[in-house]
Amino acid sequence: MSITDNFERRHIGPDAHDVEKMLHTIGVESLDQLIDETVPSKIRMQPPLDLPVGLSEREMLAELKKMASQNKIFKSYIGMGYYDCVTPPVILRNIMENPGWYTAYTPYQAEIAQGRLEALINYQTMVMDLTGMGIANASLLDEGTAAAEAMHMLWELRGKDKGNTFFVSENCFPQTIDVVITRANPLGIKVVIGDHNKIEFNDDLFGILVQYPDAKGSVENYFDLCTKAHEQGVTVAVAADLLSLTLLTAPGEFGADVVVGSTQRFGVPMGFGGPHAAYFATKDDFKRQMPGRIIGVSIDSYGNKAYRMALQTREQHIRREKATSNICTAQVLLAVMAGMYAVYHGSEGIKNIGKQVNTNARLVSAELEKLGYKQTNKHFFDTLYIETGDTQLTSKIRQEALVRHINLRYFDGHAIGISIDETTNLNDVNELISVFAKAKGINAVTVGNIEYNDKYKSDYPAGIARQSAYLTHPVFNMHHSETEMLRYMKSLENKDLSLAHSMIPLGSCTMKLNATTEMIPVTWPEFGGLHPFAPADQVQGYYQLFKELEQQLCVITGFHSVSLQPNSGAQGEYAGLLVIRDYFKDRGETHRTVALIPQSAHGTNPASAVLAGMRVVVTRTDEHGNIDVDDIRQKAEQYKDELACLMVTYPSTHGVFEESIRDICALIHQYGGQVYMDGANMNAQVGLTSPALIGADVCHLNLHKTFCIPHGGGGPGMGPIGVAMHLAPYLPGHAVVKTGGEKAEHAVSAAPWGSASILLISYVYIRMMGGEGLTNATKFAILNANYIKARLDGYYSTLYSGKNGRCAHEMILDTRKFKNTAGVEVEDIAKRLMDYGFHAPTVSFPVAGTLMIEPTESEPKPELDRFCDAMISIKKEIDEIELGLSDKVDNVLKNAPHTAASLITDEWNHKYSRQKAAYPMDWSKTNKFWPTVGRVNNTFGDRNLICSCPAVEEYEEQHAE
Repeated sequence: MSITDNFERRHIGPDAHDVEKMLHTIGVESLDQLIDETVPSKIRMQPPLDLPVGLSEREMLAELKKMASQNKIFKSYIGMGYYDCVTPPVILRNIMENPGWYTAYTPYQAEIAQGRLEALINYQTMVMDLTGMGIANASLLDEGTAAAEAMHMLWELRGKDKGNTFFVSENCFPQTIDVVITRANPLGIKVVIGDHNKIEFNDDLFGILVQYPDAKGSVENYFDLCTKAHEQGVTVAVAADLLSLTLLTAPGEFGADVVVGSTQRFGVPMGFGGPHAAYFATKDDFKRQMPGRIIGVSIDSYGNKAYRMALQTREQHIRREKATSNICTAQVLLAVMAGMYAVYHGSEGIKNIGKQVNTNARLVSAELEKLGYKQTNKHFFDTLYIETGDTQLTSKIRQEALVRHINLRYFDGHAIGISIDETTNLNDVNELISVFAKAKGINAVTVGNIEYNDKYKSDYPAGIARQSAYLTHPVFNMHHSETEMLRYMKSLENKDLSLAHSMIPLGSCTMKLNATTEMIPVTWPEFGGLHPFAPADQVQGYYQLFKELEQQLCVITGFHSVSLQPNSGAQGEYAGLLVIRDYFKDRGETHRTVALIPQSAHGTNPASAVLAGMRVVVTRTDEHGNIDVDDIRQKAEQYKDELACLMVTYPSTHGVFEESIRDICALIHQYGGQVYMDGANMNAQVGLTSPALIGADVCHLNLHKTFCIPHGGGGPGMGPIGVAMHLAPYLPGHAVVKTGGEKAEHAVSAAPWGSASILLISYVYIRMMGGEGLTNATKFAILNANYIKARLDGYYSTLYSGKNGRCAHEMILDTRKFKNTAGVEVEDIAKRLMDYGFHAPTVSFPVAGTLMIEPTESEPKPELDRFCDAMISIKKEIDEIELGLSDKVDNVLKNAPHTAASLITDEWNHKYSRQKAAYPMDWSKTNKFWPTVGRVNNTFGDRNLICSCPAVEEYEEQHAE
């Protein structure tokens, strides 16, 4: 590999010349000296990571082509919630493959995320319209998880006279049932699986889950079930196929209390299981109990409409152990794609796709019945249930189908499922019919276009046929040409700040480079076009990926085994805690339920512990921000008979390598507990130390942080867990595909390997960096953070430092004193940074009134300097207020951010100049990112909650000429 083709030098920002200057500013002679002064010697890793030398980008793509060639692209009619679909190229190129969309962060800073927020409002509106429900969130992880969240919410809402039994129809998807059982067990919820027509209503039953259409494809009328349930005070959740709702009665219209499902078939590739955006819709009465993020409409400081994340006080980072969900991420990028699919096709287009699917299914059903097969679904949308009555005939059908590269679903020896999708055409229909004919030794009659067009129209009876309109808002009815669609998406992209514009210095969020080469294979059909339940011999490329990535992560963490199933960081926490729970259960120590969690822990930690059936005991931190060892010791002693685990983040959430970490882990083990390490800060560990070396038993890894999966504007994410040898038997299993340890119970995700297609990104990153490159990345992450700390010294004080005055890969700036000296809040600094073209650091976490900064290793020195210059300039603006040179109320910080519209006016009534507002630094004059709204009014948005596209009348008024 030539030096010019070295990926490490592309990924790491500073060059050798810059490093010399940075080290001088910090006050050390070498990078190794800085690392020695930062990372405690007692936890340092020796020797270096045992990983191969890094590949060049060209070599990596060649290797991936070989891997991809092991995957066989069959025509899959397996269904079960996963369907082939057409991703409109204009959406594929301009959203899924566009760094302007996939490198943005979660829209906590609404003023520079208006495009994404509008796209999510479109998504929510789409879901609300099709389901007939009062409110929807901005996506969940997958359909199984959404169903589990529905059960949990209905359990929390149950009346005082109701117990703990939740009924699940036996005709729900098996993976959904699996995930629901996983969620139910630690909470003490009893799951009863059976025929929904034979439910025994009693005082212990609080909720019901049914599938619509069900797993066999049958479309049932649930009106009577919902009516009877409500008469008994029982709530009903419906897992519904969203495309089917273009033709079928909306669940909200027959009485559903919650509707969940997947939006995968709205233009999102199957990807061997993900990532896909699950939807969750419910009654407006339940909005404050609904899990996940909700996007709402508010106003900005100029009275203009503005979007924002609404009702955030519901979320885990605020409610912690009192939260009813541990959800920290969504599937924003995929939700945006699904919403844009509806925008592009519109109401009529979506309906026509639904009609096409149903027509093809009806055609196949009719032709198979002519061949003597029995199709048992009286009403269906896309899925047929064929009874062969003969295992030998079934075997012949399977053999013939495989010869023609066709996958069907085989229920048992006597029944076959066929799920038609958007990509099914007349040739496919004839191919299917031919398979079944040949198995019987019959010559199939080819169906022609005349029969195809004139017969088998959708003909549902009253109560099943949809009567209500949907997607009536103008946004779904005006962007149907590619020109219009391209311009609409670009207009939204222009409203969002992403890594394509500037560094995003969020602490604990690791917004590093998502290299193009890492992203390229995700949309290759050999990876994107595979069904998650395809036979193993068709997906050997994926199996190679899983095996090698698991081995790589074991080397990096020092652990024995890894599960790739959890598809978010918080779900990784949950999965890791369930492993600990199952370990103690197997040992007969079910009384061990106490989780010790430091005050400084991530908000998801206590929420995950509660969901795993544990009792949270909070431990103190000392004045230096470290875990209070004496308090840990006292509480470990106090709860020694009940102690299950300690949840700890390392380096700490305060951005410091704590010297006592190994002693703390040993202390927990001494009292019989396990150590769960939150892997959010692995960016400061890789190659220098490891969770296993430190003393942890289990750790989740945020692949969307340390290992380069893009944040996607708030998702997707992946959160695999690594475990020590004694915990390996309890890694999560799956109801459909065997995964996990030998004592595995149920799944935490709907798909066996979670969001499998984006595992490619982390795999490619690790392979191209190699062991030495990964270690250097960690060193440079620490270098960049300490350089910022040194440059800002004297302007801002760093709240916590290590014993040598160093921070880890991130630091917390204490800005609380400015409230007293200048009336400046931390939010004012965050909003003013937008005028300089930067996203704010993490605001008020983990300490209220502070800024948490993480530059990552990918940012070069000029960008670090640009950010530091902006922060120093803002400090001078604060000084002006303190000195009385600027007004305490009417100043650039209090009025930030400034929009172009607010500056280009005839009147300017502020006590500072337009130039100071808009162009605070010379470089902002040539490369200005303009926020499109002023400061968003959060209180107004929550008091006047609107979570869908504005009313048609309001839209027309705003866009009137």
